[in-house]
Amino acid sequence: MRIGVHPNNLHLRLARLWPGAFADLQPIFVSYAEGGDTAALLESGEIDLGGTGSTPPLEADMRGLGVEYIAASAPRPANGAIFVRSGSPIGSVAELKGRRISLIDGSFHTYLLARSLEGEGLSLPDVERIESGARDALADLLEGRVDAWVAMSPRLEKALERDDVRPIVRCGAAIPNRSLFWTLQRNGLSAAETRAIVSELSRIGTDIAADPRTAAKLLASGDRGGTDIDAWEKVVRSRDFTVFPIDDEIIAEQQEEADTLLRHGHFDKPIVLERSEMTK
Repeated sequence: MRIGVHPNNLHLRLARLWPGAFADLQPIFVSYAEGGDTAALLESGEIDLGGTGSTPPLEADMRGLGVEYIAASAPRPANGAIFVRSGSPIGSVAELKGRRISLIDGSFHTYLLARSLEGEGLSLPDVERIESGARDALADLLEGRVDAWVAMSPRLEKALERDDVRPIVRCGAAIPNRSLFWTLQRNGLSAAETRAIVSELSRIGTDIAADPRTAAKLLASGDRGGTDIDAWEKVVRSRDFTVFPIDDEIIAEQQEEADTLLRHGHFDKPIVLERSEMTK
């Protein structure tokens, strides 16, 4: 099985490094740069399984690719926040109207921003979204090229320790922020394969929770961003690595997100999600 691994999905990033992971599925771990590339890699057959936040599979369904949800993590309320400069006059989400917001558009950042704005009677068109891409989003914020920044781990933890930026909203106040593990229906994974995937993701998650220091060492060993072991251990300890099969609650959450992004004009047509026979 070809398992996609990108830097922002820590569960699969650790699975690639964890001894014996997915051994029964004869894994080939395929590294790639961005979670937003997952759908294209699944579509081309370069990978059979990917892990992302909640938004990329909805983007894939918008393209008519036929997403097959396999598993989900527990909510990760600490893994996202919207920051402004400490000296900024912006004191709340309501004051983001007309402002420039740095984010990875099409990721959970978009949903976090949409739900946060909606709580203040605003919508995505009320702000200017600036794709961060490979840019240094923190530098863009500090140097005034953007007015706010949607951040996630591990940069989030570092930002929280700074005195020149401050959060105005945290993820848990707006969205569940789960990791989702998914494929496309066309890839034809069997029920036995999906059960094996869920079981192995769950086992690895239990092992990570039992030994966060080892997990931190593995993450630090391949980190080109310079995050050290102690910082990674804080990240690992801050999240719940529990994984379970897709159920009606997760599908309902995804449907709520799809409907929200439609209301905000991010999607131009409705998405109707249903659980497949494989996941029932």
